[in-house]
Amino acid sequence: MSLPLPDPFSPPRDRAGRPAHLGVAATVLALLAGLLTAADRADVGSSPSVTPTALPSPSPSLSPSASPTPDRGTFTVVAAGDIAAQCTASSSSCAHPKTAAQVQAINPEFVVTMGDNQYDHGTINDYRKYYDTTWGTFKNKTRPTAGNHESYDPAGFEAGYKSYFGAIAFPNGKSWYSFDRGNWHFIALDSNLFDQTAQINWLRADLAATTRGCVAAYWHHPLFSSGEHGNDPVSRPVWRILYDAGADLVLNGHDHHYERFGPQNPSGKADPKGLVELLGGMGGAETYKIENVRPNSQFRLSGTNGVVKLTFTDSTFSWQLIGTDGKVKDTSPTYACH
Repeated sequence: MSLPLPDPFSPPRDRAGRPAHLGVAATVLALLAGLLTAADRADVGSSPSVTPTALPSPSPSLSPSASPTPDRGTFTVVAAGDIAAQCTASSSSCAHPKTAAQVQAINPEFVVTMGDNQYDHGTINDYRKYYDTTWGTFKNKTRPTAGNHESYDPAGFEAGYKSYFGAIAFPNGKSWYSFDRGNWHFIALDSNLFDQTAQINWLRADLAATTRGCVAAYWHHPLFSSGEHGNDPVSRPVWRILYDAGADLVLNGHDHHYERFGPQNPSGKADPKGLVELLGGMGGAETYKIENVRPNSQFRLSGTNGVVKLTFTDSTFSWQLIGTDGKVKDTSPTYACH
C-alpha cells in the first residue's frame, strides 16, 4: 500500500567502447609465421577497453515501501496542520501565505499536513481559492491527511479534499497510505475513519510488512493535547498498535497551537520506549489557547503561527518550530529510534 512516486534515478547510459577488429585468419597466419608487424601490434593494442560510463549519483527522494535499497542519510521534512483560513495575502492578518513562505525558504524534501488543510468546509472551490494559492506551491511534494473540516464538505465526505489532491492523498483509493524514505517508514492515516476496521487492519499489516528501522505516523486528532480540544481518545487504539510495533513519532493537528511531548505510552505514562508526540496545529488558522497542561508535555506555544522543520537521519529525529518571522521558536531534543 505504498505511495507510488516517480523513479528519481536516471537511466544507466550505454557502455563505451567497441570490439577489437583484427581479422582472425590473418592473426593466426601471422602468429604461425611469427611475423606480426609493428602495424599489426599497433592495431591490436589500440582497441579500447570496455569500461562503464560512471552513473550520476541519485538525488535523495521518496521511495516506495517495496524499494530494496533505501536511500540513506539526513533529510528534511516540513509539517503543519490547520492551514488555510479563508483569507489571502491582501490581508495582513492572513497567516497561511506567511507559513507557506517559510516552507519555501526551508525547501524541504517533502511536506506533510496533519489535516484541516482548508477551512471552513474543505470545498474544492475554497481549496482552489485559498490553499492552492499558497501551500499549493508544494502540492506535488505534499503528503497530506484529512481533518474534520474536510469531512464537512456539502458535496460529500472529504469530496473537496479528494478532488484537490487526487491520487496524492488516495494512492490506493483509500485516504490512508504509507511511503518510505531512507530508513524511515511514514504512515498517513485518516482519523475521521478510525472506527473503520479496514483502516485498522491495514495499519497492522503495513507495520508488519515494513523493513525500515524507524516509523513515523501522522493524522489529525491528537490523543494528547493541552489545548482547547484537549485529549481525543479516538486515537488510543491506533497509539496502542503503533506502540506495540515500536514506532517512534506521531504528528497531529486539530488544536491550533504547538506542543511537544516526551516519550509516553498510550495511557499517558512516561515511557522511554513510548511514542514522541508533536502537535503542530499552527499552520495558518487562528490560534487557540493552552487550557489544561497534560502530563509529559515538555513545551507549548500558543498565539504563534509557523511550521515544523524536522530533521531525520537513519537512526534519529529532531525538529525546530519556525515562526512566520523566520525565527526558531523551539528546538526539540534529538531522539533515537527504538
